[in-house]
Amino acid sequence: MSSSADLAALVEQPFELLQEMEQRSLAAHTGQDAGSTPSEWVGVGFRIGEEQFVANREQVREVLMLPESMTRVPGANRWLLGIANLRGHLLPLVDLKLLLGSGRTTLRRTTRVISVNHREVPAGLVVDEVLGFRRFMDHEFANEAHETIVRCDRFLAGVYQRGEASWPVFNLFDLVESNVFLQAAAE
Repeated sequence: MSSSADLAALVEQPFELLQEMEQRSLAAHTGQDAGSTPSEWVGVGFRIGEEQFVANREQVREVLMLPESMTRVPGANRWLLGIANLRGHLLPLVDLKLLLGSGRTTLRRTTRVISVNHREVPAGLVVDEVLGFRRFMDHEFANEAHETIVRCDRFLAGVYQRGEASWPVFNLFDLVESNVFLQAAAE
């Protein structure tokens, strides 16, 4: 469909008409042809300290409130806050900011737990705030992520840039599979 006459032909098919209008709107916004569908990436935005990040939504099982009670693990690093029973499943809770060497996360009303959707390594990452879903177009992506204050550069997989805002892509699977994360015993 490429002309106004084509849209008029869809008047009796309202759903198809809306789909065509959406495709044309997205194409106009991204500067692409109306015939090609722009590709969109969706992630979960979160904040560590004053910096914002985004993780692939496939790597996030769910976002939870910080549980009221958790059991400390003797002999564990300080960044392992403890184990919590969440809906019948034991989940280790990790202060992500402390693990990365940038100080302890201040527990506030906005503090959340990101449950990582990993088959073999259950983990709940405590972050300052979860900012919800973030949608980006392919042309907003760059492979080289900027240096961060939180010292997580080795876990970054590029950056999405929208206007003045940068959204480094935090690879949660790389984090939970890393030796730093898997060695939770205090030395």
